[in-house]
Amino acid sequence: MKNCPKCWTKPRKAEAKFCYKCGSPLEITKTPSPLSLKSGDIIPFGGYDWRVLEVQDGKALILSDMVLERRSYHELNGDITWADCTLRSYLNGEFYNKFSSQDKARIAETRIMTNDNPWFGTKGGSPTEDRIFLLSIEEVVKYFGDSGQLKNRPKDKDGDDAIWIGDQYNDARIANDAGGKASWWWLRSPGYHGRTAADVRVDGDLRVCGSSVRLPDGGVRPALWLNLES
Repeated sequence: MKNCPKCWTKPRKAEAKFCYKCGSPLEITKTPSPLSLKSGDIIPFGGYDWRVLEVQDGKALILSDMVLERRSYHELNGDITWADCTLRSYLNGEFYNKFSSQDKARIAETRIMTNDNPWFGTKGGSPTEDRIFLLSIEEVVKYFGDSGQLKNRPKDKDGDDAIWIGDQYNDARIANDAGGKASWWWLRSPGYHGRTAADVRVDGDLRVCGSSVRLPDGGVRPALWLNLES
């Protein structure tokens, strides 16, 4: 699905026929077949649009194309990791249960590793078995563009070690909500300390330092491994 030719608004659904903002007819693009999927394709699944990040071994790693909702990473104060946070519980519980039985059968349970923070050393916690998860710092760099700054930490304007990455891939990391407004979004990686989680800001900066896990307005972009139909 392409943006509206009149107002350039991004459609909410891949199958939409008219722009929800201005009402103009939309140009429908054919959904790629499972066997022809490639990185960058947008596909509908479970009532949402998803961006294909990788295809391998009969499965596709997909990420919601928009910020689907806003939630805290964790509802309580204190150190927390992805394994024990309330956002993980929600995604693999209430959110997962919104899918139909047929769609659930296509969502692969995957062993998820969350590394320690690459700049601050904050512990990433235990591996998990998830059907729905968030991307990590390393996965954002891998799939949205690697400027080399993650491994070679830059300096800020005062000559101190930077606490976030701002590079030529900022635009690729920007995400909008259903209303077309840019929103920051959570990653599962820890931030500067255990009470923070990494995130991507409204302008696309990758905040390795993260934000307080209790912030209630963090954007949620779920990711999952989808079993492809033959």
